[in-house]
Amino acid sequence: MKAEAQVYEKINTVICRDAVEASEQVAREIIDLIRKRSEESKPVVLGLATGSTPLLLYKRLIQAHRDEGLSFKNVITFNLDEYYGLEREHPESYWKFMHDQLFDHIDIPAENINLPDGRVPRDEVFAYCQNYEKQIEEAGGLDIQILGIGRTGHIGFNEPGSSEDSLTRMVTLDHLTRKDAARDFQGENAVPRNAITMGIGTILKAEKIYLMAWGQAKAEIISKAVEAEPTGVLPASFLQLHKNATFYIDRAAASELTRIKRPWLVGPCDWERVLIRKAVIWLARERDKPVLKLRDADYSEFGLSELLTDYGPAYDLNIAIFNDLQRSITGWPGGKPDADDTYRPERALPKQKRSLVLSPEPLIAEMGMGATIRRLVSQGHEVTLAHLCSGNLAVSDRDALYAAEFASSVIAEEGDSNGGTGSRIPVLKELREKSPYEDASPTVRAFKGLLRKNEATTTGMALKLESKQIRHLDLPFYEKGRYRRFKPEEDDVAILVELLREIQPHQIYMTGHQSDPSSLDAVSFGLFKQAVDEVKADDWWQDCRVWLYSPSDSLMPCHETEMSVPVSPDELQEKVMAIYNYHTQRSQVPGIENQEAWDVARSLGRKAAEEIDALGLAEYEALERFQHWKEQA
Repeated sequence: MKAEAQVYEKINTVICRDAVEASEQVAREIIDLIRKRSEESKPVVLGLATGSTPLLLYKRLIQAHRDEGLSFKNVITFNLDEYYGLEREHPESYWKFMHDQLFDHIDIPAENINLPDGRVPRDEVFAYCQNYEKQIEEAGGLDIQILGIGRTGHIGFNEPGSSEDSLTRMVTLDHLTRKDAARDFQGENAVPRNAITMGIGTILKAEKIYLMAWGQAKAEIISKAVEAEPTGVLPASFLQLHKNATFYIDRAAASELTRIKRPWLVGPCDWERVLIRKAVIWLARERDKPVLKLRDADYSEFGLSELLTDYGPAYDLNIAIFNDLQRSITGWPGGKPDADDTYRPERALPKQKRSLVLSPEPLIAEMGMGATIRRLVSQGHEVTLAHLCSGNLAVSDRDALYAAEFASSVIAEEGDSNGGTGSRIPVLKELREKSPYEDASPTVRAFKGLLRKNEATTTGMALKLESKQIRHLDLPFYEKGRYRRFKPEEDDVAILVELLREIQPHQIYMTGHQSDPSSLDAVSFGLFKQAVDEVKADDWWQDCRVWLYSPSDSLMPCHETEMSVPVSPDELQEKVMAIYNYHTQRSQVPGIENQEAWDVARSLGRKAAEEIDALGLAEYEALERFQHWKEQA
């Protein structure tokens, strides 16, 4: 039976503290079933997913095999999908992914592993897919199907428009799906256009279905899949038709569910400061009124009588929230010297602060807080911008080849005795011969990293930083890994600890706290937290404050914002022009469709200002938002 808070939810949804807890719960269901069936000498048939979402689940299953004696000899697996046209050893093939992340580490018999084959000749695909369905039936059907969810709402590669009774087949990938995979393939042109996938009808035949989702980026699509009506426009919503489907999600992915976003609609609330802020801001938007014009009747009509009873009347409550929001807006992100800082986000002393801006890779901090960086510099603070990773994975072969060809031409013009053949640019020959599906060599990655670093330095200088204030840490986990498969090590933490102790900042700016745990932002934030654990006993740390800035593709929610820095029209244009220096990142912003990085930065900044304006506060050109890191507090 549903709890009161879940009245709007049409699928059983379990909100966990984080992805680790959620993965543990799903893993326990699988482990218990494998043990039970083993005692009965019966097989277990699992439907498995790829991508970043199930990585923690697979790690937990490997641990159960290694440390708890769990055998997978009675397990038969069927994978959801595979890119069409990829060789099995391609680094982004799902065959390779599953062997790297699970099969090579457990004792499952090779003959029990079933994955769609992307190498099947085109005229044989239909028959092959029919046979895949037959194999699942002959194995006894799927006992448990594991799913993730894409930003289009796809499950497997069932894109919008898929029918609820669709079976295993070849599909054409949605443009947004291919764009999201572009960084994994080092360029959208290298992402296959087709895939073989189980159908929605195939998935719905499973005895149990567990869908997992992590991070703020999945929140909106999760809310629609769970609470809206089933529709082919959002394939995951068809899971509402299954009698035994459960969503396991973390807090960030749950943030758009009614019980989290508007809990006053589903039961009594524990009214703390942030929730009161959220409720009043929501009400102002629903009524299309400034905060100070809300009336008692507005609160009552929209289910907020409880808030009015505890903190009303509306006049007093409105003024309290208006003042709270107004005090979060400051043109002095480093604190205003010789001013009363009782109600200011940042303290006044010391007058000149050491401010450390950490960016998971080049471009992220510049998009999230480029104008604030410039403001800190102009107000006399000692600013260091440190890019944790080189960003070479986000440079396409096309851009790298263009740069290498250009450099070769310059050398030729200067009298290269080899006529500009590229002998003095060793990477040129490799780039000319490299296949789009071929993984980049360390030499190519180093060259691509150099391009990003040069762009980052130029951008930083456009934000009024000197070159010596721009650091490139080149954390080893990034140089050794690839997106969604990073493996941080102690060396990465040590480099961050060294930087922190060298600078001993009064302020640190960081992002990634609500990102998918396998994303670069989240991995970087995790390393930062480990580094903080190393230095928090140091004397300087007691006078350091950590501010979280918005990710590059979305806004920090208004009710969570504790510092907003106004951006003038001229400052916004300077930020946009600075970001324009990232030539290799044109149309490369993850999660954003058909917009360049500078357009995204401009539109998000303006949206933040428009939200404040609509609430009845001052009108600004743009705003950059920040939140005090609660774990530090």
